[in-house]
Amino acid sequence: MSTAPGHGPEQILGLGLDAGGSQARWALASAAGVLLAQGQVAGFGGLDLLDPARLRLLQHTLAELGQQLQAHGRPQALCAGITGLAEDANALLQMRQLFAQALDLPLERIECGSDMDIAYRAAFAPGEGVLLYAGTGAIAVHQDAQGQLQRSGGRGAVLGDAGGGYWIARQALAAVWQQEDELPGSWAQSPLAKALFERIGGSSWAQTRAFVYGGDRGAMGRLALAVASVAEQDPQARDLLFKAGQELGQLALSLLHRVGESKPVAVAGRVLLLHPLVEQGLRAALPASLELRLLDLQPQREAALRSAKWAAQLASAAH
Repeated sequence: MSTAPGHGPEQILGLGLDAGGSQARWALASAAGVLLAQGQVAGFGGLDLLDPARLRLLQHTLAELGQQLQAHGRPQALCAGITGLAEDANALLQMRQLFAQALDLPLERIECGSDMDIAYRAAFAPGEGVLLYAGTGAIAVHQDAQGQLQRSGGRGAVLGDAGGGYWIARQALAAVWQQEDELPGSWAQSPLAKALFERIGGSSWAQTRAFVYGGDRGAMGRLALAVASVAEQDPQARDLLFKAGQELGQLALSLLHRVGESKPVAVAGRVLLLHPLVEQGLRAALPASLELRLLDLQPQREAALRSAKWAAQLASAAH
């Protein structure tokens, strides 16, 4: 957590939040446009609303967010972008209610939407380009001049997300266990298998099963780090990382065909930081003439500044 000196509780503050499957990053800003503090809590998403156990974890995470904010001042407005939260009005309302309870904020001062909405705003002006984002999942989005988001991918681990961290981990584990079916014990000679099993906590099928089917989506996504860690020693890991980049490129192309093939593509997300092979695969899948921008997006910062301005406008209107 980081803090800028010299701010007090009397200031009008806005909170911005960017929640993905692996982590949720927040930023607090003043109405004067000064970023005051940043931090992170465990990742969460819209799908957590559908399961009682995951909902309890979400409530705990939001309580932790409230505790972290206590040292910096109470926000008067919130702009949040949350993975898996989009057009469902009931889910949007439920998420806003959870934030209202955790942060002691009126519902009318809480704006919730897709994490891709705030990410696109941090990368482009409306209508300008295509944002390809690869974290735990993978999605390409374009916001038109009317503010409507168009998308390709981002449909979750069961139906897609090819090229994302979860997909990389799933493909790696599937390959390892296919080898084990053919030659039991072969994992001991595989740098990839050893790296995966070390992070999981053991080499038994029971341990893999518990990790994949009983664990959380974010932990599975972070397992992609194990794949990247052995890329120099394991050809299977190298091929998989290059293939991930190619899959991401195809995702961007499918949206470019709809919105304009000459538009620039901005690429962000932690998967691009795993290994240079991901970027190489991405570039191999895209036309050489296409403008490609690699960005280190901080959507929560832009959202914090926007919510602070919004809070100031509300305060001004109340006087």
